[in-house]
Amino acid sequence: MSFGRPPARASAPAAVPTKAPAYEPPLIENVKAIGCAKDGLVFDADFESGNLGKAESVSPHEYDLHVRPDTRNFRQRIWFYFKVRNTTHNQQVIFSVVNSSKDKSCYRQGMTPVVRSTSRPNWERLPAEACYYYKDTARKKGYVMSFTFTFDNPEDEYYFAYTFPYTYTELQGYLGGLVTRGLPYLLRERLSLTLDKRRVDLLTISAPKNLEAGADLSNVRCAFLSARVHPGETPASYVMEGLLEFLLGDTPAAVDLRDRVIFKIVPMLNPDGVVHGNYRCSSLGQDLNRCYQFPKQWIQPEIWAVRKLLTELTEKGNPAPTFYLDLHAHTASPNLFLYGNWHKREAQMERQWVFPRILAAHADDFSINQTDFNSHKAKAGTGRRALMDVMHPDAQIYTLEVSFFAYPAVVEAEGGRNGTVDPPNPPPYVPYTQRRYREVGETVGRAMSDYFGS
Repeated sequence: MSFGRPPARASAPAAVPTKAPAYEPPLIENVKAIGCAKDGLVFDADFESGNLGKAESVSPHEYDLHVRPDTRNFRQRIWFYFKVRNTTHNQQVIFSVVNSSKDKSCYRQGMTPVVRSTSRPNWERLPAEACYYYKDTARKKGYVMSFTFTFDNPEDEYYFAYTFPYTYTELQGYLGGLVTRGLPYLLRERLSLTLDKRRVDLLTISAPKNLEAGADLSNVRCAFLSARVHPGETPASYVMEGLLEFLLGDTPAAVDLRDRVIFKIVPMLNPDGVVHGNYRCSSLGQDLNRCYQFPKQWIQPEIWAVRKLLTELTEKGNPAPTFYLDLHAHTASPNLFLYGNWHKREAQMERQWVFPRILAAHADDFSINQTDFNSHKAKAGTGRRALMDVMHPDAQIYTLEVSFFAYPAVVEAEGGRNGTVDPPNPPPYVPYTQRRYREVGETVGRAMSDYFGS
């Protein structure tokens, strides 16, 4: 593969629609093996998690790409994942994503899309010099992300994505592999079914003695972990994999943690959105992370089931969940950081800071400065806020955010990483990889070991 700097655009594209059309869009409207112009490239996004609404040939070497909106939600246009074939040897092309709905993006900091091909199946980030993110004056306030690519093998099919994909099928294969290990400290159950009748998994991880009927759990705690309520935030699944591998491992820290804690884990909260190639919404166009206050079983069965589970566990109290961590990925900020709730009680706020400080001591990409505790009204329907009313009053509730892109190679004096205090301009970013995301999960597990062991 080789790359080049994109030249000036050949022509100004049409204006981006400012409001949703009058009709309701169908569930899936992806490009299905459609060619652009005679003897042109053939685009296809008709596969799991695929997303591409339209590809337009601007010139023989330039294509405008339109992201398909989330199903039944025209406002969300971020995630893309498509394949290209019918290429020629050393064919150089400029691709421009012209209708993204979010201007604040890690593309401003140097993030690039990822690519793989049938003969090179491992995902790679495109080099920074091949990607440009800029404001297109012809589109009023619209931003365009352009990248160049040189196709080097006409026999290959090439896949491009916003970032590293992680599909529902991949998760099911991974969980199936865990079950075949025959681990006595892992239980896999079905928490609920989605509206499209897909399985929402619930994992229970703890020492076998804690899972026996009538076990003495007086000194055992309970923690709830989840990920992928926003389907396009794929880094969260890699972090979850790394965390699961740590919790299921045979290190002394993992064994001790299983003795002390019963983990209830939902590794993918929004399977329908993941399969449809949505960025933020369910198959009904709802942001499920705004539905935790009053979820309805017939509209948000996944969220309804989580709230019901935590309510029952809290009421039963043997033990009640006192730790909540929901994994996300952030489109605009670098680093790893936490969100939490603001409390009036000073003692509760002090307890709230314990886990972030421990995580900062373990993770050199964690930023204390970006960690924020708040009570914003706009977040009232999130799991982090709404489940305060369900869980134990002293429960520590967090959202973990990891960047879609990178962390600056500038370390704070007292541990942790900080991208805001006196970095070089621009800072030397270290891009996350799939492996690095999994390492983040393992690091979170080690921090939990210290947190629950203290």
